[in-house]
Amino acid sequence: MDTSTIHTIRRGSGNPVLMVHGLGSSWRNWEPILDRLSTEREVILIDLPGFGQSPPFPGAVTMASMTDAVQQYMHDTGIPKVDLVGSSMGARMVLELTRRGVGGNVVALDPGGFWNKKQRRVFGASVGLSVKLVRALQSPMPAIASSPVGRTLLLSQFSARPWALPPDLVLNEMRSFNQATRLDEALDALVNGPVQEGAAAGSTPGRVAIGWGRKDLVTLPSQVLTARTKFPDASLHWFDSCGHFPHWDKPDETAEYVLKSLR
Repeated sequence: MDTSTIHTIRRGSGNPVLMVHGLGSSWRNWEPILDRLSTEREVILIDLPGFGQSPPFPGAVTMASMTDAVQQYMHDTGIPKVDLVGSSMGARMVLELTRRGVGGNVVALDPGGFWNKKQRRVFGASVGLSVKLVRALQSPMPAIASSPVGRTLLLSQFSARPWALPPDLVLNEMRSFNQATRLDEALDALVNGPVQEGAAAGSTPGRVAIGWGRKDLVTLPSQVLTARTKFPDASLHWFDSCGHFPHWDKPDETAEYVLKSLR
């Protein structure tokens, strides 16, 4: 796997932290917290293969193969023990990396992979419908993203306060969903592939912190019980009045939580 093609952005200075975005997104998903994180850390942001500006890798798209790509990237760029932060699908991937014994400290924000069969079916149907809608609305998307009403109709599943989100952030996210070449395969892998395995107590290379929005409609808060059972050493932080992306709904609180968890 040629990881030199993985699009990378670096910000700030200090101990590095690698940020892994979620399904359909790009590195820009993290923009609300980048300025604060980069005051203390060198922030390494990647577009996963087949997302953002990174070309797809050959072969099947599975949770394992995408995590393999990130692990290989860490090895090839000389950061095998780097701290990791992930969101949604990316949060599942950083948990899988620490389960493998890879990386340093980990922060997972609203991770996927801890649902039951019914929740997976609902997730697949609802997110699949959202993807189709986003693709169909690309032409009027700038106008939709610029309107508080449009943002609310478009992103109520993902944010507890979609009307308050920056229009540029929303437009970039919607463009990323439309441009992602491996989105459908990744969604299928999440819905139909294996659920996330756990890590026995004392087996991870660093601390594990899990943050969850109390109003998450994508990975439901009840899934915390499964996550904590599978990762018994993990600490848990609840983000009140937050949806699936705490770094969107409460960027200041999320940035401070990430920095504190990684210190």
